[in-house]
Amino acid sequence: MLVVGAGPAGSACAQMLARAGLDVLLVDRQEFPREKVCGDGLIPDAQCALARLGVLDAVLARATVAGHVACVAPSGLRVEVPASLAVLRRRELDEIVRRAALEAGARWFAPARFEAPLPDAAGRVAGARLRLRDGTVRALRARWTVLATGAAAPPLLAAGMCSRRAPSGIALRGYVRNEAATGRIRQLEVVWHRALRGGYGWIFPCGAGGFNVGVGLLDGHKGIEPDLNLRELFATFTREHAPARDLMQGGCLNGELKGAPLRCSLEGARWSRPGLLVAGEAAGSTYSFTGEGIGKALETGMLAAEAIAGPGFAADAAVGERYETALKALKPRFAAYEHANRVNNHPLIADFVIWRAQRSPGIVRRLSGVLDESYNPRQLVTARGLLRLLLPVS
Repeated sequence: MLVVGAGPAGSACAQMLARAGLDVLLVDRQEFPREKVCGDGLIPDAQCALARLGVLDAVLARATVAGHVACVAPSGLRVEVPASLAVLRRRELDEIVRRAALEAGARWFAPARFEAPLPDAAGRVAGARLRLRDGTVRALRARWTVLATGAAAPPLLAAGMCSRRAPSGIALRGYVRNEAATGRIRQLEVVWHRALRGGYGWIFPCGAGGFNVGVGLLDGHKGIEPDLNLRELFATFTREHAPARDLMQGGCLNGELKGAPLRCSLEGARWSRPGLLVAGEAAGSTYSFTGEGIGKALETGMLAAEAIAGPGFAADAAVGERYETALKALKPRFAAYEHANRVNNHPLIADFVIWRAQRSPGIVRRLSGVLDESYNPRQLVTARGLLRLLLPVS
């Protein structure tokens, strides 16, 4: 089995395949550990997936753990929403998950960039052509190939799996060191502001005086305009939101600001073809509205492994059907978060919801349920749902 891409989806898939006793080669275009543009937040679904992989304790031992996220409205109102949260730089998180795959028996090969699928005489994918650092191309044969190459379109195009080039969203983040702010910012902050219309900003404490500060824009399955200037949006956020402004003015930026595309709502790519499955953000595993993608990337990677390692794994139809059925079962959840993305486009909704949450513990519990997936976020943004927020909630 060949797994291309050693982020959360690919490494989770490789570990599960190796656990099932299959011969697995995990490859990536970069050597590890490596940096990855992300907010670095681990919400409950990510923690559950990491527990399934047996690495949650190792992750939490190195992460900054928090019990609340502060939701900040455009008006400046804020509400503390309880949740099981953690922050760990993707450089460290992805290395932990990758090493767990190798410890389970997967083999490692990097750097090697995916060039194209390797077809057999019948047109079935029978492996991949990989370009090595010295420019040579190596053909690797495999019964099944899992493409977990992230949100970039070129690998999907090369594999014949891309149905939309434009990403669903884009994000930009920087690491800021400001030890004086450690005592002031202890929880995660997510900020909506009229100047960030269509998106949001965040501040996530990373420990040791470090903070992940960033902005994101999400437009669901429609795709993001290519001429958007994220650096201007970041400058606006760090000017308009006082805690972000204080962080930047009183601290120093560690490294450069870095941006990346996002693929959301299980849209924009085909999920399977004979001999090939697409997992993780390549398949659109990021939630719209929240921009959370680690947990669902892990989940899709594990679903791909379960589809391949299940009964009749040699039969293309059986594997493809299992995987397609599993992802279709996730679609209603993704659709709910897609619908809730209206909050990012209509800041007044965020103002209203947070204003009501300040006056109702029951609404705070609903917001907490959005994070742990026990409450449908669609209910917060429909006309009927907004009217219900006016009623007393126990």
